[in-house]
Amino acid sequence: MGFEIVCQECGAAIFTGFDLKSAKDVLKLYSGRCKKCGTLLSPQDFQLEVVRL
Repeated sequence: MGFEIVCQECGAAIFTGFDLKSAKDVLKLYSGRCKKCGTLLSPQDFQLEVVRL
């Protein structure tokens, strides 16, 4: 089962993978910004949503 972290501003996938990582760790890779729109993101901005495929 995979998961992804998505920017709430533009909808771009910031991270997609099978290894569970925290939003904080993923945002460190991109200096806390969305790699598509450049919006400054905070780990508190993210919510968990489970979707059955």
